[in-house]
Amino acid sequence: MNRPGPTRADAPEPARAGAAGPPAGTSGAPAEEKRRRPRLASAPTPYLRLLTVTQFAFNIGFYAVLPYLATHLGSGLGMAGWLVGLVLGLRTFSQQGLFVVGGALTDRYGPRPVVLAGCALRITGFGWLAVAGSTATVIAAVLLIGFAAALFSPAVESEAAREAVRHERDTGTPRAHVLALFSAAGQAGAFIGPLLGSLLLLLGGGFRAACLAGAVVFVGVLAGHARLMPRADPVRKREREPETERERGGGRAQASDAVTRTAQRERSSWRAVFTNRPFLLLCLAYSGYLVSYNQLYLSLPAEVERATGSGAALGWLFALSSLLVVVAQVPLTRFSAHRIAPRTALVTGLAVVAAGFAAVPLTPAGPGGLLPGAALVVLLTLGQMLLVPAARGLVPDLVEDRQLGLATGALSSVSGIAVLAGSAATGALLDAPAPVRWAVLAAVPLAGAALAFTLPVGRGGKDRGTRAVAG
Repeated sequence: MNRPGPTRADAPEPARAGAAGPPAGTSGAPAEEKRRRPRLASAPTPYLRLLTVTQFAFNIGFYAVLPYLATHLGSGLGMAGWLVGLVLGLRTFSQQGLFVVGGALTDRYGPRPVVLAGCALRITGFGWLAVAGSTATVIAAVLLIGFAAALFSPAVESEAAREAVRHERDTGTPRAHVLALFSAAGQAGAFIGPLLGSLLLLLGGGFRAACLAGAVVFVGVLAGHARLMPRADPVRKREREPETERERGGGRAQASDAVTRTAQRERSSWRAVFTNRPFLLLCLAYSGYLVSYNQLYLSLPAEVERATGSGAALGWLFALSSLLVVVAQVPLTRFSAHRIAPRTALVTGLAVVAAGFAAVPLTPAGPGGLLPGAALVVLLTLGQMLLVPAARGLVPDLVEDRQLGLATGALSSVSGIAVLAGSAATGALLDAPAPVRWAVLAAVPLAGAALAFTLPVGRGGKDRGTRAVAG
């Protein structure tokens, strides 16, 4: 995720010219020089290490299961293609579409109960999916898994950002360093998870073993957070104390008025965001990307199954995608942020994603028949690395600062609804002739690129460098 980098206001204030200081030759001079010297990056706090390991473990458990879900539903349970697409769309909607709910609950109750509830629901969902044999039970389990992530991810990501800012304030270590480590840990988990799933399939454990392995990972995450995650957030506690003092002093009427004004501002923000035409166009363009990305779990497994006769090689393609992000995301985003406008990066990224789908029927089926699938993974991942930071970087240019949190969550939620609407249709394409299927799939991100071209250019180059973050 894009996170705001350190600004000049965050940096230690330099000594003012002419300010009084210790005379030359006294013991205060080395201390003054030491204070002016920039501090080196310091080790993350135990809490930051917990959050980073959490992100790593979360993606191991998640990606040990998800890449193989479509094959299990189609080949294992005999579901029609449109129904497989609908189930995958429901999973994406219950996760992305409900991110706003998870973020709101985190703001209200703090991260600990939300994270623990997310872990418990994820364990239950994976266990249920391992034994689910009917359409209704599979859908219920998938919805539970998605909603667990909608609770877990916003809580952990917001805590990582908050702790990174605190760590920067306390040690001088730029928050970008901490968040880059957090992101890299997630990608490392996304790299290992599919390989774990592939190994279980090769050993004959099947999809059920992958689900149970994912559940075991989350049992460990739940135990670690139950033991190590703080029970109270001192920042939220300090924020509540002034209101408590006002109430004790007889200011209950003023507190009630403040609550009323806050509710009115929230309703005004919702209206402003969801009647903002450029922002809604951005949501639709981004939805074209997310519908396309969902094909990694729908059309790619079908292609691998067709080319090789099994889904065992799927994990290696997912590992390839994660490895590309780990190696290329930061330098690619740094390059694009300083040389091309956000709208250009968004349009280009969507066009590259479209090229990935168009390349599948045009790529010769080389070693193992995996070259078409590999071409899709590489181009879709490159497009993702271009367009996702650009889309998120455009949000602050389209809404007011006080609406930024709501708009950021809405970007994911609106896209999740679009995936739900489009997944059954794209799932039905699994039975269509290959040229038709891949041409229609390529048209989706192309339509998103056309919408994105109508957006404002956005801040680019050095001006945008203060608003966007590489990574």
